Amino acid sequence: MITEIKAINESIVSFDAKKYSYTRNYVDGNISFLSPYISRGVISTKTIYNTLKKKYNKFSEIEKYVQELAWRDYFQLIFEEKDVTRNLKNENQSYISFDGFPSVFEQAKTGIKFIDDSIHNLYKSGYMHNHVRMYVASLICNFSNSHFYNPSKWMYYHLLDGDIASNCLNWQWISGASRNNKYLFNQDNLNKYSKTNQKNTFIDISYEHIDKVQPPNNFDRLTIFNKQAALPVSDTFTIDNNKPLCVYNYYNLDPLWKSDIDCNRILLFEPSIFKKFPVGKKAIEFSLRLSKNIPNIKIFTGEFKDLVKEYNNKIFYKQHPLNYNYHGIEDSRDWLTSIKGCYPSFFSFWKKAKKELKF
Repeated sequence: MITEIKAINESIVSFDAKKYSYTRNYVDGNISFLSPYISRGVISTKTIYNTLKKKYNKFSEIEKYVQELAWRDYFQLIFEEKDVTRNLKNENQSYISFDGFPSVFEQAKTGIKFIDDSIHNLYKSGYMHNHVRMYVASLICNFSNSHFYNPSKWMYYHLLDGDIASNCLNWQWISGASRNNKYLFNQDNLNKYSKTNQKNTFIDISYEHIDKVQPPNNFDRLTIFNKQAALPVSDTFTIDNNKPLCVYNYYNLDPLWKSDIDCNRILLFEPSIFKKFPVGKKAIEFSLRLSKNIPNIKIFTGEFKDLVKEYNNKIFYKQHPLNYNYHGIEDSRDWLTSIKGCYPSFFSFWKKAKKELKF
């Protein structure tokens, strides 16, 4: 995974967004691999869109990819107003397990070879194709009848591109916690998009009967994901009270933010946030490597109030729902469009967004 800002920007320019539109669901399709940098706030959806706009003559050529960028903003806008860890719509759904999920997923022993290989790769690389995430979430929530939240934490922990809003709300969309339908698939569908040919799994059945499938007996053994993040040790530094303080975090590692001012630059890891939303060692190390794009940044592991308790100058930070402990001057995130608010469906949001984005 690249971490230098020049290489990241080059990857935006070289990405074939037109090809993405008809290959994105295949595991070997043309995808951008930009999500880790969007999630860590190194680049924004708006920056990517503006770059692609210069490259293509027609909006229709990049519409499908821009729509995917819009999903991110849509989810973030919901997170601004609602608790995305709870069912947005179907609170009365019944579950075999509310707190846990089948341990065969954590162990990568589902018996569906492509799924098991993908989980092993997630542990190794911190990456999982979006379509495969849908498969995994569907198997856990819709075939095994587990509530989405605990397994979503398990996946988020291992992802380099982990984003609370996108992760939780994708799981909700798949499980039917935020809408009236559930996402289901069968082995033929998985074989088509994964380029595999496995047969005789418990999902090797026609769509006509897919909603009546019973998972294997070993799916009854449950696990509750409860790992904690191992946060980095703070650097030794002194904050200069004569200079402003710019607070970066896991969701804002933008090297261009406030780059024109002389200030204290601190990357803050709040234990209270990571206790609720833990991430793994690979994800922390990735964020630290990305932070090296920001000159003279220092690491502080502790709560915001402890960072600023003896500081009496201007404090700047960038908008994010997890910054509820912060105070100071909040800069807006770089939204894809000017549209704000929590819309009841993505397509009601997209209808307005498209009018603003189309060229």
